Amino acid sequence: MTGPRVEFFFDLSSPWTRLAFANLWPLLEQAGEAAILRPILVGGVFNAVNPAVYAAREDAGSRRFQHVWKVLNDWAALAGVTMKFPSAYHPAKSVTAMRMACALEEDQAALRRFAEAAFESYFRREENLDDPDVLIAAANAAGLDGAAIAQASTTDAIKLRLRANTDELIARGGYGSPTIFVDKTDMYFGNDQLPLVAFALKGKRP
Repeated sequence: MTGPRVEFFFDLSSPWTRLAFANLWPLLEQAGEAAILRPILVGGVFNAVNPAVYAAREDAGSRRFQHVWKVLNDWAALAGVTMKFPSAYHPAKSVTAMRMACALEEDQAALRRFAEAAFESYFRREENLDDPDVLIAAANAAGLDGAAIAQASTTDAIKLRLRANTDELIARGGYGSPTIFVDKTDMYFGNDQLPLVAFALKGKRP
């Protein structure tokens, strides 16, 4: 197999993705591996194969749902990540953000910087992930040309690319963000399955 063994399909609006993004890089460094970042639109995935997510949001007062926030904050503390969530903008629309991410997909280093800046904007500063000006400012803060990225994200080619990435994840069995593949077919989901990703990279999986 050529290229990185790990693919990381993600949507910037997901709190668990934010945690997995923070925890992914130390894992890869320790394993001597790299990853390809693949932007998707998680709402498109939910609509196609995981509508139960919306039903769970309707029952936000349940004990289980309330405990999720406690666990989320515990994971954030463990990862050393500041998260103020849920914010006034949750659940966030992420189409604009993910199109901007897709505009950077060919430059993985730039995409990583933009994603980190966007995560900080949404989860630390509680800014609107759906506001182009906020996203442009985040890109600029990461040393990128935010206006140029925003302009590129409006092209039909980028819109189609985001749709294609989302459809690809669905076709490969994914149902949310983050979805992580090792060696193309070995699929994992969520921040809490990263230890299994590390296990797979060591060749320990049966």
